[in-house]
Amino acid sequence: MSVSQSEFNAFRQFLESKSGIVLGDNKQYLVTSRLKRLLDEHGIASLTELMAQLQSYSRSALQDKVIDAMTTNETLWFRDTYPFEVMKNKVIPELLQKQPNQRLRVWSAACSSGQEPYSLSMTMDEYERANLGAVKADMQIIATELSPTMLQACRVGEYDSLAIARGLSAERLQRYFDKTPAGRWKVKPEIKNRVEFRALNLLDSYAGLGKFDVVFCRNVLIYFSAEAKKDILTRMHATLKPGGYIFLGASEALNGLPELYTMVQCNPGIIYQAK
Repeated sequence: MSVSQSEFNAFRQFLESKSGIVLGDNKQYLVTSRLKRLLDEHGIASLTELMAQLQSYSRSALQDKVIDAMTTNETLWFRDTYPFEVMKNKVIPELLQKQPNQRLRVWSAACSSGQEPYSLSMTMDEYERANLGAVKADMQIIATELSPTMLQACRVGEYDSLAIARGLSAERLQRYFDKTPAGRWKVKPEIKNRVEFRALNLLDSYAGLGKFDVVFCRNVLIYFSAEAKKDILTRMHATLKPGGYIFLGASEALNGLPELYTMVQCNPGIIYQAK
């Protein structure tokens, strides 16, 4: 399938308006490679024909499939390591000291296939194991994702050996997973029970999510325009309790918004505290 410049421009405008994902110039090959199977399945001959079908409905299963195909869904367990160590050694004890006997609420935004929120749940378990005499801790993790396919996989909480190998230690595998008869690995109920998965487009309202102590929004803002990124971070601040924390990706920085966030050096890593 060949894609003309005008077709590509129309499609990337559509994609940004519906998902916030910004396609760079000369990414026609990416559109072709990711949509080819979908177009073949639906008997659609060209990007122009696809756009016509997409614009016939305000929201459709086809639109979900297109966004799904264009979303990068690769992630790791305990990605970059330091955010989870900072959570365990600094953020969780600090927040529990400020609000003893209260349940901590954490938002894992754009959670992909679920590794991040499940890693956070394991982190909470490890904190509890290391602090048996401390105030009883509890955590609720709200994990949101745009892709319906990914959400379904998250809720099942089963992973193949290839996915398991990406960042998960043998010790954590044995402690937090059960092996299924099919040879896959299923997250144990006590880890799953802390996590609630919800469908959410980061361009939409966050009003129904409630207030959080911590927001993880890692390795997703790189796909948004500068304007959309600023809007998302401003609205995420409104979901944070005063003194709450936001974690961004290792290659992401919070440029601007000094009236909303204070940078906190954690050595290693940087996090941001809500003013």
